[in-house]
Amino acid sequence: MRISELLTKSTILLQIEGNQKQDAIDQLVDKLFEANKISDKSEFKTAILKREEQSTTGIGDGIAIPHAKTKAVKEAAIAFGKSATGVNYDSLDGKPAHLFFMIAAPDGANNTHLEALARLSGLLMKAEVRYELLKATTAEEIIETINRFDKEEQVETSTSGKAASIVAVTGCPTGIAHTYMAADSLKAKAADMGVTIKVETNGSGGAKNVLTKEEIENATAVIIAADIKVEMERFSGKHVIQAAVADGIRKPEQLINRAVKQDAPIYKGNGSEKSTSDASSSVGGFYKHLMNGVSNMLPFVVGGGILIAICFMFGYNSFNPKDPSYNPISDALMTIGGGNAFKLIVPVLAGFIAMSIADRPGFAPGMVGGMMAANGGAGFLGGLIAGFLAGYIVNLLKKVFANLPRSLEGIKSILIYPLLGIAITGFIMHFVINKPVAWINTEIAHWLTGLGTGNAVLLGIILGLMMAFDMGGPVNKAAYVFGTGLLASGVYEPMAAIMAAGMVPPLGIAIATSVFKNKFTEQEKDAGKANYIMGLSFITEGAIPFAAADPLRVIPSIMIGSAVTGALSMAFGIGLRAPHGGIFVVPLVEHGALKYALAILIGSIVSALLIGLLKKPVKQ
Repeated sequence: MRISELLTKSTILLQIEGNQKQDAIDQLVDKLFEANKISDKSEFKTAILKREEQSTTGIGDGIAIPHAKTKAVKEAAIAFGKSATGVNYDSLDGKPAHLFFMIAAPDGANNTHLEALARLSGLLMKAEVRYELLKATTAEEIIETINRFDKEEQVETSTSGKAASIVAVTGCPTGIAHTYMAADSLKAKAADMGVTIKVETNGSGGAKNVLTKEEIENATAVIIAADIKVEMERFSGKHVIQAAVADGIRKPEQLINRAVKQDAPIYKGNGSEKSTSDASSSVGGFYKHLMNGVSNMLPFVVGGGILIAICFMFGYNSFNPKDPSYNPISDALMTIGGGNAFKLIVPVLAGFIAMSIADRPGFAPGMVGGMMAANGGAGFLGGLIAGFLAGYIVNLLKKVFANLPRSLEGIKSILIYPLLGIAITGFIMHFVINKPVAWINTEIAHWLTGLGTGNAVLLGIILGLMMAFDMGGPVNKAAYVFGTGLLASGVYEPMAAIMAAGMVPPLGIAIATSVFKNKFTEQEKDAGKANYIMGLSFITEGAIPFAAADPLRVIPSIMIGSAVTGALSMAFGIGLRAPHGGIFVVPLVEHGALKYALAILIGSIVSALLIGLLKKPVKQ
């Protein structure tokens, strides 16, 4: 896409009235609205001003590039304005601004639009472009100037098999203009100084020209010119210069000189992150992708779980229209929380794991794979498999189609990656993953039925272990189906053990987050409070985010606690006729409600103590 497809005659303002920053912004916003490029002037202007609060977009040399990315934008567009006398714009060099490019990007801006906007930022770094734009007296001359200099650049690569002697990373909050201007400024100055450099840009369309492990290892120093968080662990052991993105634009020579002289401290990592280039083959990368899925899944677990708990306050079966206690509000709560929010847990987990691995192109294949896992009986564990599977499949597709002509670049993210990614992930989930897991689930259920109740305590231990093993997955469901099946035969003790054991994982985690506060992040401690409600409501899935984040320590801890509770419940001879309800049905148990509550409490404390003992303190 050429820049002139975004900058048209209808969005060009040849003379800005007034000499204040607000005057320029108001007139450019009006121009975009008149051209039908934005739907809501107020919302778009608010986004523009919010970006200005982060740092001025007056980059110096008489240029200002106010920009925003918001849903108020109908289609990507650029508004151009000129001021012969100059506007006081709080520019980085303290001088008035004469040339204005207001960039409007929609929330769903595709890579083609973003690359055109990036090229515009690069063009404005050239003195001859600025000079000709200042001379232009008509809209046609402005567009002709832009077209003459607008040439698509090839992806930057190292030459002759040698890595760059200096590497850099640029990034700004919106990832539209400053990111690329800083990169172009550093590359231009490095060329003037005879210094080899490679620059990674962290823009709105994702990271481009990503630095490889070899390039980082061979670099003299690293320049970070960014106002956003940059993945730093990969630079451990290197001289790292950290500066604002504006310094990359205005002070490239100073930064490069410091890099050549290694005039910067050596960055000492803590081992908690891994570079993007190593992510696919390292435990750190695996953890990063997993945490991305878990953190985005957490609101669905907490929100849906609490709604289900509120539903039980009307009666443990009040959501069932065939039950005498039926209540329409309870039915609605169960529909929202259980029928919808909880059904999204596995797809969201898989989708965001895949997105962490393959960026945005991985999201759709991951979501579809996760949905297939949820509907096909593979559950939570199947969702984990689907997320990683989809992410690495899309990464492979990126390599396969890496050499497509630049003119076809735009169809990758909107056609090739979603089509092939969803298809390949779906076929593997359908034919390879889901059926074996469903078969294993069936076999476990048959084995349990054959085991019977001959050894009550052993049965309680086994059921407790299964309820905590995958927390709502096929193994957990196999134990639950076993218990409900025995209810029809008049055997109530296994159901009591199953429900008690299923309450332990979230309760154990809730207690652990309250007692061992140094072992959890602030987000985990907040989520731990919600687990009290979910645990008491027999919503085992509340423990999933914690188990996914630290499976080697959390899963064994909650399995042991659930096994203790299951064994105690069977040993006490507790019976339960209700297949659900948690604390709300404890008064209905047979042979001792207090003993039943004691079994749950003991198991929860055992799990909490083990979690507190095994987990490492969180590094603040």
